[in-house]
Amino acid sequence: MAIGAGLAIGLAGIGTGIAQSHTGAAAVGAVAEDRSNFANSLIFIAIPETVVILGFVIANQIMGKLPDLGN
Repeated sequence: MAIGAGLAIGLAGIGTGIAQSHTGAAAVGAVAEDRSNFANSLIFIAIPETVVILGFVIANQIMGKLPDLGN
């Protein structure tokens, strides 16, 4: 079970890092061209963070620390 929980958080973290590297570079470029794009860029940078939160929730369910949400 610990391996599954570790994979849930680890792979989610790697995926988020890759996604944020692409969206972060694009966001900085968009804000450099036009400062009115800052709010949209901030939202697009925050969206990949939800993947890590989901991985954390899944890891806690695997370890049995959260109740099963399906029942």
